Parts: sequence; structure tokens; C-alpha cells
Amino acid sequence: MLEYFRRVEETGEELVVTDNNEPTLRIVPIRRKVPAAALFADVRGKVVYHDEPLAPTTDEWPER
Repeated sequence: MLEYFRRVEETGEELVVTDNNEPTLRIVPIRRKVPAAALFADVRGKVVYHDEPLAPTTDEWPER
């Protein structure tokens, strides 16, 4: 079983265990929570806004 557990850990794919062709268990890797700052650290400061992102959009979407 340890070999299968290692495979789940390495690939990130779940493993479904069956008993007489009926699924009985699902083995899934634990996903570690990564802070957003760390997740997007490589693109920080590289995003360029051509317009004001917080500007009202009433010109594009007229009120009815």
C-alpha cells in the first residue's frame, strides 16, 4: 500500500479502492494551503493596467 500512497503523493491523483467492484475508499493527497502572496510572487509588479481598474463602467454598461 505504501507504494500506492507514494504514487498518490507524487502525482496528486486520487486512488479509488474497491471491494467487489464497488468503490469503498478514496485516497487523495492533502493539499497544502499556500498564501496568495507566495502563490503570485513571481508575477508581483509585472501586471500593467491600461485603464483605472476601479473606475465606474457606466459608459460601457448604461443604466436602464
